[in-house]
Order: sequence, then structure tokens, then C-alpha cells
Amino acid sequence: MSALEEMVRPSLARIVAPRDGYAPDRDGYWGSGFFVAPGWLLTCAHVVAEGGAAVWRGESAVGVTWQGGFTTGEVVLAKPRPEDADAGRRHWDFPDVALVRVPDAVDARCVWLSDRAPVLGTPVSLHGWSRQTGELGVRDVTGEIQGVDDRALVLGGGRLVDGVSGGPVVDLRHGALVGMNKGRNEHEGAAVAVTALRELFDVRGGDVLHTVVREHDLHHLERFLDGSADPDWTTVQSGLPGYAAAGVTPELRVHLYAHFAQLPPPGRSGEVMTLVHNVRRRVTGERQPSPILHEPRTWREGAGLLLGLRDRQAPRSRSAAELDAVLLYAAEVARHTVETHPARVDRARLRAFAGWITEHARRHAHWGARDTIDGLLRGLFLTTRPAGPRLRADVLVRIGDRVYGDLYPWSVQLLYDGQDVTPVAADDHGVPLDGLYEAIREPLLRALRQGDQGEHLAAVEVFLPRRLFDLPVDEWRLVPEEAPATDQEDAGLDADADADAESDDADLDGDFEFDFDEDSMPLGLRRSVVIRDLRRNSRAPSPEWRTRFSGVRRSRLEHAPLRAEAPPEGHTPGVRRESAVAAYGRLSTLKDGRVPVHCGPVTGREGREAMAAALTAGHAVLLWRRDGHDHADCPAFHRQAARVLELAGRVEALHEPLRELRISLADPDTARAQGLKGKIAVLFDPPDRPPHGEDTMRPPPLVGPDN
Repeated sequence: MSALEEMVRPSLARIVAPRDGYAPDRDGYWGSGFFVAPGWLLTCAHVVAEGGAAVWRGESAVGVTWQGGFTTGEVVLAKPRPEDADAGRRHWDFPDVALVRVPDAVDARCVWLSDRAPVLGTPVSLHGWSRQTGELGVRDVTGEIQGVDDRALVLGGGRLVDGVSGGPVVDLRHGALVGMNKGRNEHEGAAVAVTALRELFDVRGGDVLHTVVREHDLHHLERFLDGSADPDWTTVQSGLPGYAAAGVTPELRVHLYAHFAQLPPPGRSGEVMTLVHNVRRRVTGERQPSPILHEPRTWREGAGLLLGLRDRQAPRSRSAAELDAVLLYAAEVARHTVETHPARVDRARLRAFAGWITEHARRHAHWGARDTIDGLLRGLFLTTRPAGPRLRADVLVRIGDRVYGDLYPWSVQLLYDGQDVTPVAADDHGVPLDGLYEAIREPLLRALRQGDQGEHLAAVEVFLPRRLFDLPVDEWRLVPEEAPATDQEDAGLDADADADAESDDADLDGDFEFDFDEDSMPLGLRRSVVIRDLRRNSRAPSPEWRTRFSGVRRSRLEHAPLRAEAPPEGHTPGVRRESAVAAYGRLSTLKDGRVPVHCGPVTGREGREAMAAALTAGHAVLLWRRDGHDHADCPAFHRQAARVLELAGRVEALHEPLRELRISLADPDTARAQGLKGKIAVLFDPPDRPPHGEDTMRPPPLVGPDN
């Protein structure tokens, strides 16, 4: 018996009819299974289906025989499963997997779950129970992953026989479970990839898989540390060829995954992939995310995606880059969890994890990685909040000015009680303008779900360079869909505010096409969405800014034109354009409470010039129409803007009438009936809220010997 066969054998189980024990007759034997954590067993859904309706009703109707004896278990998760508990199935589609709870098997030995997708050409061993030779026994054969057919792994070499369905498929190079036997035809076998477990997370009750993975990783660390003479997976893996040149050894990995097991799990795969992409960019300098076919659901899978990473920009070995990447990722995970789930983090365990990361970084990591890790972990415990009610939180979206040509860096942060900024996600390298919406959408959704507390609905404050003030951020939605216009032509960016454009009446001929719920509607229809000036928020507030904001806070709101040649009654032909200096002088003398309003985009030459004059004069509240229009529409727009200011009265009450106007504008019938025009944008930019004092966004130094 090989070392790996010796590891698999104690975890292997026979699935039988309840109370049949070792049942010598064929009718009592259903198939094979294996333990993945103490008390938790995996097998095929079609194997447990032999138990009929009782299985699907959640009864303890699955007999389990393993090295520790005989007991019964109940199916907790399965995919697919009959819609009717009393119905059967003739054909079992992929993933054909079932998770069985076996309470009396808490001492069962468990296989090691691979943290990555199977690779073609991998030599594997196939295990299960069978009667192929006439007597019931364990069948161990070797083969190879020869291909992928849709969701099936195609196995060659080792022939599958009756009874081995549900048994483990083990990678012989790395000593890890990569699949589960499913079926065969005349020439080849089929297996379910271990990544199919991710599909169970989406089944009702699928969160229990986080418990299973946690107990799996803690089990293997305990087995590694117990000092007994019995072999353990970690020790056996250390002698396998797959780890001959690895930077992350099985010993380091088993400790790392046990630390991950003590943290709150990720809420969605995007949390994992964001951290993975951040690390890949830092270590390799790659700007584009790597193509990942499966969505990781656990922290350990994120680390698995970084194993074997190569740095093609620096003369470092694969093992060195791999180790840097995994330790950086561990630090990212530690910081992410304390910032997103402060009440759920165990401070003592977090402190132990941070110490473990720091120790290994100082002993093994490249100096650039060590510096980055120190920065991620510095002050970690100061950001941990005690359990209890969360503070009031809003969301800051910060889009930096262009770097690397036409790429815009961005960040999403939570703002607690108007002062304490906590990062959620960021991309310092940047994305093209037309990719901003999609890049920011998922972290924005995550941040808003954290910011919404009790009766508080988190507001969205978007810091923009002035060239992007007409970006339609109030129309962004939180669910995947075709992005709203963000290119310069459709968004009105860099267009002349005086240029004639097609009437937006065409926009009123249709309706919004979305499922009407909290996440799918445009942000501005539900939340306060305001624009803030990136430039002046990067330095100390000017006296004019402080004075003007104090004045507008203590006064009733009234409206005034942003540009003198564009008054509320409409454009007058032949009027000379107001110069920047003249606009600054006029706007500086406006009475407290006067809010500049403009009927047109502010990223064209005249609009941008007037906006700069208003900001220099200290104005902290402005309204404008960010879409193209006919000049004849301007009186109507000014009337509705004046009405919004009148209804609000005070600046702190501006949100509600503004939201009601956006809702009315979004409904074609209401807009026509009330004569409403345009897409309204608002700048609300207090001088005493973050991110004043933060560094300008710039790409961080890459981890490498030349830095």
C-alpha cells in the first residue's frame, strides 16, 4: 500500500441501506463516499438517492460504514435533487454531489481538499468500494485527467467499476482530493471536480459549507501537530514531487489555512478575487486580472490561485514569487476581515495570525513584500471595533485623475460618523473610463450593504476630477447589467455646454428595464448620491470654502445662475460670455444660501471654467444638468431646480426633494405631465469631511529587486 493509499483508506466510506451494516447482499450496498471533515461526508447525489424519499425528506436514512464502524447520516445539501421529495430521477446531471452529516463520525480521518482546480494531464488515483472481483473490497487504481467535457473530468487509465461512484479522486503529485468518481462508459470514466463544491454554496443552507471547510482545515492542523506515529496528509505531501520547488510548503500551508479558518468567511467570491488580483499586480506588475474559470468561495481557494505564480518582470524564482504572493494575500485577508466584519473578529486569534504572517515574512519574503505586509498589518488592532451597534456609515467612491495614459485609479471606502475612513477595495493602477462602472459596482454593493444599518441608508459620495463631473454616477446600479453611458460622448464629458444636442425627449419614450428591487434600481432613485471635488479635497480647506459652507448651512436655500449669460429665464442670443475672473467676482459676492445652478454639462469649456470659479469662490453646493439638451428647455430646468431648493429649505434636507425629482424624471409619464427636463447632478462638498489629508492616489511601488 502506497503512502497516499494509506492516507485515503481511513477516510473511505461505504454508503449502504440503514441498519444493514456490512450487508453482504448487493441490494444493501449503494456506493462509496469519503469524509472531508469530522462528521461530514461527500458522495454522489445519485448514490444517496438509492434511499428514496426518506433521504430527501432529511431523515437519517443513509447508512455509513467506515473504519470506525457503522452509523447513519442525513443529506444536508445535494445538487441536483428531486423537486418533490417523493420523486426519483432517472438521470443525474452534474455536479451530482451530496453532503451528508454523520454526527457519530466526529473521529473520522479526512482527505485533504485541493485548493485549486484540477489540471489536465495530472496523474491521479481512484478509490472506492466494489464487488468487481466477486467479494466486497476497496478498489485502488491509477489513471490520469485526460480532458474536460463541460463540467465533467474525463479520466483515462484507471477503469471505474460498479460501486466506486462517490469515491475520491486524488492528485498523486500534490496529495490532494481533486474530484469524485461519478460514472463510466466503455472506454473512459467521468469524475466531478472538487470545484463543484462551490455550487453547493448557492443551495439553500449552503453556508454550512463554511463550517465544513473550517473543520477540515483545523482537523488537518491538529493531525499534523499531534505527534502520533500515525501518518498525516501534511507530512506525506512534503515528500511528493509537486512540492519539490514550492515556495509554500505543506507545513506552511496547513498553518495558514487553519488561521483562515478562524476568520469570518468571505461573503462572496468577489471579495476573494479582489484581494487575489491586488496581490498579483503587486508581485508581478500584471495589470489585467488573470482568467479564472471558477469563483472561489473560501479564503484558502484565493491562496490556491496564487500558488505557482511567476514574476516575469524580476529575476526571482517561482518559489520566491509564490511565497511573497501568499504571505501578501494572508495580510490582505487579515486586514479585509477586520475592516469588513469588525464585530465578528476574535482579537486574540487575529493577533496570533498577524504575528504568524510577520514572522514568516521577515524570515522568508522579499524585502519589498515585507514592507507591504508591514503596512497592511500596521495599526490592524486599532481598526478592530468592539461588538455592538455599528456606527453610522456612508460610502466614499474616489476616482483619481488619469495615470498610465487613460487609466483612472479608484477606491471604495466606508466613512464612519463622518470622520473614520475604512478601505473596502481599490485599484491604484486604474481602469479605462468605460470600465469604471463595472470595476466599482461589486465593491460598492459590498460597502453599501455594510453601511446600511437599522434605519440608516448609506449615502454615496463620489470624489471626481473635474473633467469627470458629468459622469452619471446617480444612474449606476448594483447588479450586473449593460453599463450606463460613461464614455466622453454619451456622458457629455468635454462637450461644450452651449452646443446644441438632440432633445432628451427620446429618453422619455421608454422606461427603465430592470427588476424593481433595492439593488437593481439606479442609485439616485433610492440614496443620496453627490459629487465632491477631488482636487480641493486633497489639501487643507481654504478660508473661502469654510466661510461659504457655514453660510449655506445657516441660511435658507435659493438659486442663482452659475454663468451670467445663462440666466434662469433662458439663454439670450448675442450675450457675451462671462470671463473666469468676472464669474469668480460675481460668485464670491452671492448672499449666504445662494446655490449656483447651471442648465448644462460642466465639463465643456464654459461650464468647466464657471465651475472652477465657483469652487475657488468657496461654494460647496451646486446643481446642474449633466446631459445634452435644447436651450429652450433651460427655463423648465431652472424652475425645477429652484423648486428643489425651496422644498429643502436647509442644506441638510436637500436629499429628499432631490431624490423625488430624480424619481419623477425617471418616469416618462410623470416627466411629461410635469414638464420636467434633464438629468440633474449635485455637488455637496463639505470642507471638514475626509479624505482631506490623504495622499494623492498613485501606483504603489512594485515588489521586486529593482525598487
